[in-house]
This record gives sequence, structure tokens and C-alpha cells, in this order.
Amino acid sequence: MLASSCQRRNLLLGATSLFYLTTKKSMASDTQNRFAQVEQIFQEAIKAGKTPGAVAAIGHKGQVVWKGVFGQRALVPHPEAMTWDTLFDMASLTKVLITAPAIMQLYEHGLAQLDIPVCHYLPAFTGQGKQNITVRQLLTHYSGLPPDLDLSTPWTGRNTAIQMALSCAPIHPAGEQFVYSDINFILLGLIVEKLSGLTLQDYATRNILNPLKLQRTFFTPTPALYSTIAPTQYDENNVLLRGVVHDPTTRRMGGVAGHAGLFSCADDMIHYATALLRKRAGHSSDFPLKTETLIMMSTPQQPAGKVDQRGLGWDIATHYSTPRGDYFPAASFGHTGFTGTSLWLVPQTESFVLILTNRVHPNGKGNIIALRHDVASAAALALRQF
Repeated sequence: MLASSCQRRNLLLGATSLFYLTTKKSMASDTQNRFAQVEQIFQEAIKAGKTPGAVAAIGHKGQVVWKGVFGQRALVPHPEAMTWDTLFDMASLTKVLITAPAIMQLYEHGLAQLDIPVCHYLPAFTGQGKQNITVRQLLTHYSGLPPDLDLSTPWTGRNTAIQMALSCAPIHPAGEQFVYSDINFILLGLIVEKLSGLTLQDYATRNILNPLKLQRTFFTPTPALYSTIAPTQYDENNVLLRGVVHDPTTRRMGGVAGHAGLFSCADDMIHYATALLRKRAGHSSDFPLKTETLIMMSTPQQPAGKVDQRGLGWDIATHYSTPRGDYFPAASFGHTGFTGTSLWLVPQTESFVLILTNRVHPNGKGNIIALRHDVASAAALALRQF
């Protein structure tokens, strides 16, 4: 009788284990099938030469539901396979990952105001109509300033860039027209430094990266990390940029600026996105801003009556919004980086689509505009099944 009882128990345990393993395998297969279209889009883009490789992730309701690694990290001087832990030049994602939240932290502490003229914080930023430009207009790209500093002459140095930014002439009256401008975020970075007494790099480390416990997100990576960084393209001296920022203005400034310069990886960006969405939804998370601040940052803040919708840093509905795809709601938001990075977030379902590529490698000819759109569309359809 005892032996029979033990046998029945072992049979039951074996059946339970088999059921668990079969169910787990079935769930994994089901998830893979749901995102098969996403994977095909990446594979076809790489085959067509749109980008050498990619690392990507999709999140939903606080969980990562899909991850992918595709293609090559480097094509020259010799091929290297893409890996999950690859570090990427985040380019203009620096604006929304670092500079905008830094400004909003200062806002929360009463040190910065959004609708006060920029010249209140940077007195040299005046004349030529600039005295009317506000901090909010810098954050929403309605300042009227040109897209970038003049790179036609071989200037170099952070101080030179600062003087150029402070003295540049607007191309439109403040508040009149949406013009995406790196100068806006160079100036915002200067405001962070002026009000905090820290360099932008040190401020970001102490007040954003450390609170989020991000281990592999930083400016100016050390040479010891270069082998794990996805290279971008050759510079004007025919030197392959690897671990050195791709953006030419930031490079001339020494690698750190309010608009570009950050390097990061998929794991850190997943944590950033998840923490942001959780805090925005009013849940507990380590994201270092208040819920109401995050809602304000990711809802329309552009001048009244203007069609191009921008939050405080985040893109909502402009011609840059292709990473929304066809099906994510109008209230979703995100941003892109010139090197081939993008992050799009859906607050209603705490979902996100993260795409990290070095599409400019090796010759600057890669193009992932369609890939971003198509991946988002396929991801949105797949997430409806969850």
C-alpha cells in the first residue's frame, strides 16, 4: 500500500512537471508567433542594408514581452555579431532621457520656471528677439531658433559652442512655428548647469542615472568599453567613430551636451521606460520625478492653436512621430535619435517599443524610418492579444 501511494505521488509529480514544461514551452512558442511579424521586419531591413543590426524590446503592463537581437554590431573593419549587451550612441534621446527631466527636477524644486524668459537664467541670451523666448518654448521646440549651430567653419571647444548658442539669431518669432532645434537643448543644458552648479554630466549621474540604478548609461565612455559599443561612421578625418559621440556639434564640445552625447544599452533603457511608465501611472517606482510632472511632460505643451504637438521634450504628433506606427493611440509619445535609436511609450497600457540600432554604420546611408513605423504597427497588433 505504501509503495502504491509513493508511485502515485511520483506519477503525479511527473505529470505536473511535464504539464509545467509543456505549458511553458507552449507559452514561449505562442509569444514567438505573436511577434513573428516584428522579427521579420527587422530581418528584412537588415537584408536590405537599412541598418547593420539591431537590439529591440517590447514591454506591456510592466513586463517585457519580447526581446530581439539581429544582424551585426559592426561591418568594418571586420564583422562583429550584434549582442544584447551592446552599448549604443543614443544621440537625441539624450534630450528626453537626461536634459528634459533635469530641467523638470529643477522645476519641481522651484528653481526653474517654464514660462519665464531664458535670459532670466542666461543673461547673455538676449537681443534679436530672443528676450521673448521661454524655457517652455525651448522644451517644445517653438523657440524659433535654427536647427543647429553653424558647422561650416572648423570651430571647436565647448566655450565657442556656448557663445554661438547664446548669440544665434532666431529664424522665426518665438512661439510661432515648430522647428526641431539642437540649440534649444544646448541652452537647456546650460540652464541645468547654471542652476545646479554642476556639469550636466555630473548632474545627470547624481540625480537621474544613480537614482535609477542604471549601470551602463553615461556620457564619454572609457576606452575600455569601446569594444562593446556599436560603431557609427567615419568622421571627417576618416576615423571610425566608436565610443566617441557621432553628433558633430557634441563632438566639437567635448562629448557632452544637452542634445546628444549619452550612451546606453537595452537593459538600462528597459528599466528607464518601465520606471517612467509606472511612475506616470501613479505606481511606486524609482523614477526621480513626480507623477504629475511626467504627465505634464508627455502631454501637449505647445502654444495654443499649433498643430505640431510636443510635450516637454517628448514628441507627440509631428512629422517625427513615425515610431507611433498605425495603431498606438494619439496619447502615446516618444523620441528618436539620429544614429538609429528610438523609444515610444503608451501610457494607457504601460507599453513601450525600444529600438536600438547604429543605422549610420559605416557610411551614414542606413535608413530606419519605415522600420520604426512598421515595427510599432506590428507590435501594437501583437499586444492586442495580451
